[in-house]
Amino acid sequence: MGTQEAGGAEPPQGGPFFTMDEVAKRSTGKETWLVIHGRVYDVTRFLDEHPGGEEVLLEQAGQDATESFDDVGHSEDAHEMLKQYLIGEVHPDDLKPGGSKDPNKSPSNESSFWTVWLIPIVGAVVLGLMYRFYVMDAKSS
Repeated sequence: MGTQEAGGAEPPQGGPFFTMDEVAKRSTGKETWLVIHGRVYDVTRFLDEHPGGEEVLLEQAGQDATESFDDVGHSEDAHEMLKQYLIGEVHPDDLKPGGSKDPNKSPSNESSFWTVWLIPIVGAVVLGLMYRFYVMDAKSS
């Protein structure tokens, strides 16, 4: 088990494993856990030190924060710091089926196509058609 995976943390030796329900119960300032790349981190001690403020961590507490963590573009130092807060892994039964170990690819990438490209394009076409009909109607009056 000497391989390093996303997030820069060594996997725990055979666990401990936590269910997402167990993680969800730790979503307060007194006990703050979050999941990044299938690993469970207790970041309670880090709340006051987080450069983005404790609100950012509390917003993600008790859930999978992988996408948010990756979107921010944390530095290598941040990945190194993360190691000290590692307490276990998400139980295999709670891992998303077909989930990727690639930190640059998340299951939400499929839905992002719809929200990032298709919906705005369809909206632009509809607005364009509405404008065209409005201009044509105004010219014929």
